[in-house]
Amino acid sequence: MDRNKLKILIIEDSKLNREILHKILHREYIIVFAHDGEEALEKVESENPDIILLDIVLPGMDGFNVLLKLKSSEISNSIPVIIITGRSNTDDEVKGLKLGAVDYITKPFHEVVVKARVETQVRILNQMRIIEKLSYIDTLTNIPNRRMFDENLKREWNRANRERHPISALMIDIDHFKIYNDTHGHHQGDIALKTIADLITSSLKRSTDIAARWGGEEFSVLLPNTEIDGALHIAEDIRKNVENASVPCEATDSNHKITVSIGAAQLLPENNNNITELIMLADTALYKAKETGRNRICAET
Repeated sequence: MDRNKLKILIIEDSKLNREILHKILHREYIIVFAHDGEEALEKVESENPDIILLDIVLPGMDGFNVLLKLKSSEISNSIPVIIITGRSNTDDEVKGLKLGAVDYITKPFHEVVVKARVETQVRILNQMRIIEKLSYIDTLTNIPNRRMFDENLKREWNRANRERHPISALMIDIDHFKIYNDTHGHHQGDIALKTIADLITSSLKRSTDIAARWGGEEFSVLLPNTEIDGALHIAEDIRKNVENASVPCEATDSNHKITVSIGAAQLLPENNNNITELIMLADTALYKAKETGRNRICAET
């Protein structure tokens, strides 16, 4: 299976129509099917399709009700839905579009029309994903920004709450960065920020660990399913890697030493605590690290 192909869920009860659509689309897309509304809602969760083709006339729940449920669900409300139907009633088309469908294809299917309408939605989808990706990346350091960190923290917090796993966070601050900026200039400060971001990212061990620029000279790290000992181990790797590195200075062909202070915290998500508490604990630990000499790690649990 080609992982680069987009996936289309076709919700259609007619075997003949499923075969026709499969023949038209299978070379460019991964195709999955559902023959009624209930199966369709299950497939949306299990298959995570990129685009949905939805027949209006279905056994049991009709296509309009399926569309209503798709658009009222956080999981599926952003998935483009193209209605497919044998009806030629303008009122049905208007109703579907008002409920959130992005386009309409009538039966009998014409290959050129089906491909063109699907390709239009693919182009729009790809453009939206590029825009969305850019909105989650810090433009200076090219690592996730605070918005992406917050969204990942929320998702991992909910998972940790369900699975009864601990979750840890690090707050990282570049020591005496204002003095560094004032001494060497903001351009050199930008080089330092990029270097530190790369060092933090390269210190992480798992794909689920996320480093982000929190703001200014502060960075944050999310460590799902990690107890405090594991978080401290990662924090020490980051601290040592930064301490041992030299930040290049373009203006003088020399290098500068920089250090970081790190606050670490761990919580087991429960009903009596929340995401904000985890960040506050890590921030409190960071403050202690800075107050007790910098270039060190403190922890709160």
